[in-house]
Amino acid sequence: MGAPRPLRPGPAPGRAGAGSPYPGGVLEELDAPLAPLTTLRLGGPARHLVTAHTDDEVVAAVRAADAAGQPLLVLGGGSNLVIGDAGFPGTVLRIATTGFALDGTVLELAAGEVWADAVDRAVGAGLAGIEFLAGIPGSAGATPVQNVGAYGQEVAQTITEVVAYDRRADEVVTLPNAECAFSYRHSRFKADPERYVVLRVRFGLEDAAGLSTPVRYAEVAKHFGVAQDERVDLRAAYAAVLGLRAGKGMVLDPADHDTWSAGSFFTNPVLGPEQYAAFLALAAERELTAPAYPAPDGHTKTSAAWLIDRAGFGKGYGSGPATLSTKHTLALTNRGAATTEDLLALAREIRDGVRAAFGVELVNEPVMVGVSL
Repeated sequence: MGAPRPLRPGPAPGRAGAGSPYPGGVLEELDAPLAPLTTLRLGGPARHLVTAHTDDEVVAAVRAADAAGQPLLVLGGGSNLVIGDAGFPGTVLRIATTGFALDGTVLELAAGEVWADAVDRAVGAGLAGIEFLAGIPGSAGATPVQNVGAYGQEVAQTITEVVAYDRRADEVVTLPNAECAFSYRHSRFKADPERYVVLRVRFGLEDAAGLSTPVRYAEVAKHFGVAQDERVDLRAAYAAVLGLRAGKGMVLDPADHDTWSAGSFFTNPVLGPEQYAAFLALAAERELTAPAYPAPDGHTKTSAAWLIDRAGFGKGYGSGPATLSTKHTLALTNRGAATTEDLLALAREIRDGVRAAFGVELVNEPVMVGVSL
């Protein structure tokens, strides 16, 4: 892409008017603060912020940015972003589309729908399939990008189609599940972030007569006193997950700085056979038994939270304006006066400490904008 087109100072915010490349319903702002639009409350301003309320407005905004040669950042709920203190030098497209449609067990969500609210409504309709993803912040459009998952469930299990604007082909396309290349916290959309902008997501849910999908997470099974792969009451499962997440500071609460985070900051490492053997040897030297879960292709997944804690970074670690959550070692939090650089300094310290202790490289889960570890 070429250099960003100069923007002249003007009134902000304002509706697109005559001469604007956007439909009339689009809201345009210059030098707009981004920190209030993220769950970390961090990051500098957007040079140009565009808020779109319909799919057509989203597509028009993307086309306008591409035609102008401006860098483009797509923003939904802001729950999985770490934005640099310098902000973003191009166009930030905030997707504020709405739409929740149920046809039997088929659920269609507009990309801008609040994910936690959508899960609540689906459970209220008696449909299983996303109940263990309760309370996760962010927008519906972000869920296929990250293949959002928690408590033994991930959206790849129920997504049937993703409707997206293909910037390369300049057309709206519908991608079936098999073409989304879902894997652990990854997808086709994450692998090629400059190509697709998600517009709608369709799910195939299940009417299980008031029961949940089979419980596959040990903590949830223990909570209900059932074996894994048993079903439990759907609404009880939903409520239990909300309680478990809240206890870890993973349900948004503006008054609780433990929730001023991007959720889990690091993904659980997936190790090949040689990496895993070396890791086990280092753990054994410290007389530690690490969690281990089978992963595809002979790999083994272990726990990032366990690694962080055993490397000496306990809950609440840190003395500055950015610390680990007091409720969960996987969440890096803004205590109210942090900068993005404060957060990244803590993240690097933890990453380097885990590598020194266990030879495992932690990888950030949130998307980095203008910064890197």
